[in-house]
Amino acid sequence: MGRHTQEGGDAFPRAPTQEEWEAMGPEEQERVVASLPGEVTWDEMAMPEGDKHLRAKVRTLDLLEGYFSHQRRKVYIGAELPIYYPGERRFAPDLLVVLDVETHEREKWVVSAEGKGLDWVLEVHVGGDRKKDAEYNVERYARLGIPEYFIYDRARERLEGYRLPEPGARRYERMETKQGRYTSEVLGLEFEVVGAQLRLWSGNALLLESGELVERMQEKLKEVQQRVDEEARLREQEARRREEAERRIAELTAELERLQHREE
Repeated sequence: MGRHTQEGGDAFPRAPTQEEWEAMGPEEQERVVASLPGEVTWDEMAMPEGDKHLRAKVRTLDLLEGYFSHQRRKVYIGAELPIYYPGERRFAPDLLVVLDVETHEREKWVVSAEGKGLDWVLEVHVGGDRKKDAEYNVERYARLGIPEYFIYDRARERLEGYRLPEPGARRYERMETKQGRYTSEVLGLEFEVVGAQLRLWSGNALLLESGELVERMQEKLKEVQQRVDEEARLREQEARRREEAERRIAELTAELERLQHREE
């Protein structure tokens, strides 16, 4: 998300440099954070890219939230959130992940206030100039120290992955696939494009989005209900057999008593 622009312009809000931030007292820091806008202007945004962009972003967000909701570590996952690095022009990636932080809702991410920057970013590209995602962001995100950056190119249905080779590095290395999948060391997940869909794997387990999970739960519920119904039917048959046996015993007992009376 965001138009390709040069770093030098001062038309848009920036967070203080780290040196300026550290020179402030706590109250002034709070005022600065509150003053930074929690929205991105139209001048900074790319043109709307339609359902392909939206669905890819929403689906991947859903998969990540579903996966990390069952993990023990705290993980913040955001979409199109204004990001303020010290002294840098803000930006708003399509998807972002930060590990080991509080998961409450946010209007913006101010690195100096949060105490850490982003750990993982995904940009979804549909149309227009690829330079913003494939060149400008590759350079910028590496310079900011974001450990991993993925580009999901929906026009070509292709995925690209970039990783900083070591802590402190400021230039990405392009990831290589293993059996068609890119491994995110940051998230502990694997990514691949199959057809017109970005799939996520945890080991050999394919991550399912909420709708797919609901569908599978409904199928399992149906199977359980069928077993319950079958067991109820068998119990009913067994009850009828028991009643028939008890009736037959009663008849034989009555017949035996009748015969005994005759002998007397």
